[in-house]
Amino acid sequence: MTADLTLYTNPQSRGRIARWMLEETGAAYEAIVLDYGSTMIAPEYRAINPMMKVPAIVHMGQVVTETAAICAYLADAFPDAELAPLSHERAGYYRWLFFAAGPLEAAITNRAMGVTPTNEQQRMAGYGDFDRVVGVVDAAVAEHPYIAGERFTAADVYLGAQLMWFTQFGLIPKTDAIMTYIGRLRDRPAHRRATALDDGIADDD
Repeated sequence: MTADLTLYTNPQSRGRIARWMLEETGAAYEAIVLDYGSTMIAPEYRAINPMMKVPAIVHMGQVVTETAAICAYLADAFPDAELAPLSHERAGYYRWLFFAAGPLEAAITNRAMGVTPTNEQQRMAGYGDFDRVVGVVDAAVAEHPYIAGERFTAADVYLGAQLMWFTQFGLIPKTDAIMTYIGRLRDRPAHRRATALDDGIADDD
């Protein structure tokens, strides 16, 4: 019998973010671990995500891809977990969720690949330059305990996981504000559970 909620993932991927989000919801789910060189490019998975990447979820027959979208979808699908924004949190929630998925990730990716936009290219790039993006994120996480205000939301799962990854590999400076924010999120029981699950899978490889 097919599970109502299935996560397609790999422990060395953004699937870790989706796993953390699922653990935050408390929902029952099945996790299917895919390999990059085989099952992730097989026809069966391409029918779910033609981009041949993880994560993806299938919930009640509905497919959701793109990690930020998965976080937002699960917050709405499981309202009892209280991970979706309240009315006064919506502006910050959507602003920083999409900032993390857009300008932040683009700036970090370009930096990691050695791409530095010229002054003329910065408007086309959509994020200006690397230092500007880092400064904006640093100021944002210093303003409140959580990115949308005083309460943890799905936007913190996505942004927080990205910042954990970027600081771990030296892709973004470990400022006091960023590391304090990350530390607050790492203490969450759902994050610890998700990390243990994915680390266990990775150790088995």
